[in-house]
Amino acid sequence: MSEPKIGVVGLWHLGCVIAATWSKLGRVVRGIDFDEINVTNLSKGQPPIYEPELQDTIQASLEQGLLSFSKDPAHLKDCSFVFLAYDTPVRDDDSSDISLLEETIEAIASHLAPKTILIVSAQLPVGTARQFRTKLKAVDPSLEVVYSPENLRLGEAINCYLNPGHIVIGADEPQAGQAVAELFSPMQAECLFMNLPSAEMTKHGINSFLAASITLANQWADICTAVGADFAQVAAAMKCDPRIGKRAYLSAGIGFSGGTLGRDLQVLEGINQQIGDQSPIFGDIWQYNKGRVKVVGKVAEDALGNLQGKTITLLGMTYKPGTSTLRRSLPLEVAYDLVARGALIRAYDPKADWSEAQLPERFESFASVYEAVEKADLVVLLTEWPEFKSLDFSEILKKMGGTIFFDTKSFLLERFEEMESLGFTVLRIGRSPDNLKERS
Repeated sequence: MSEPKIGVVGLWHLGCVIAATWSKLGRVVRGIDFDEINVTNLSKGQPPIYEPELQDTIQASLEQGLLSFSKDPAHLKDCSFVFLAYDTPVRDDDSSDISLLEETIEAIASHLAPKTILIVSAQLPVGTARQFRTKLKAVDPSLEVVYSPENLRLGEAINCYLNPGHIVIGADEPQAGQAVAELFSPMQAECLFMNLPSAEMTKHGINSFLAASITLANQWADICTAVGADFAQVAAAMKCDPRIGKRAYLSAGIGFSGGTLGRDLQVLEGINQQIGDQSPIFGDIWQYNKGRVKVVGKVAEDALGNLQGKTITLLGMTYKPGTSTLRRSLPLEVAYDLVARGALIRAYDPKADWSEAQLPERFESFASVYEAVEKADLVVLLTEWPEFKSLDFSEILKKMGGTIFFDTKSFLLERFEEMESLGFTVLRIGRSPDNLKERS
């Protein structure tokens, strides 16, 4: 008997990765999106966003006849499992906009075959999955909803999907949960079964925990700067504690971006307000992070004085390495803040889709780091692209107008001594300028 066909609705990063990965596993996949341009491009093997391996996987699956794309939801009629995989839109205040998901449920419900299981991988505010289930069952009582939140990392998403470690399966009907577990059996991961709201809360819990870790790290780093400690050393020691661990989010920086963590914090803050402000920490973390964007401007003014007319080069503008998207990019917010302080911005990013965002005035992008640093009074590293590890800093210093390099992530830590010997003044979060020359 042939394997059941899989549908994927919503084809941006998440949906493209899901569709590509299942087709890579040999499944027949029907991709649906209501954006005609996106469907046309995908049918030619061109995904809407850069992700390592994604384009090659889609092109190979198209050639094998395993993957097809359409605007027509009737394309789902012979699919036993359908993933709802839109990247849930986030408003400017990080609240979730689920209107697109609601409209999609309405559009596809009548086209689903009896007993189809809708697997929601889009990020949902807790309580939403049961609303979707009620809507589907009003169309056909045999339809089911399972919530299985994704934990993909941009830049390594296909590998993450194939090797998840564990899979959360939220289902109010146990048989539907078991069917999804069987579907995911090629991943050889532990399946964690729970009801729909528990699965939604699991995603909120993970992301708010990570957001809290990032916020704590930044606050500890600020205190380290004030007292003459080195947060890089403090963090390394903390990670040796088995209760914290090597992979803990303990890197000082300018906060989190991308919308994912903020979205979960805002969901939890909304519930907090409903229950009488009993759990204010989530809103406090969100507020702190919103103000973190001004750290670069403050450090720049401390180093250069008034920024009016000063040239600042920003290296890395996507919100994390391994992606082309500028949506919800904190580095872009940094650029806006620096321009508001009077600076002229020169920027470089190896993959950024500049057409995707509204760029500030006095902002110019360049095709190489060495072009971008021309006459710069200050260079700021914002996103940890691996290619920055191998930069020729003697060449960069020759082209700059100044000597100050600010690494907001301590990404080039092992090269700081070399850079300082060349004549750079290296700044980083979590260590005061007065003790940068100290070596331990």
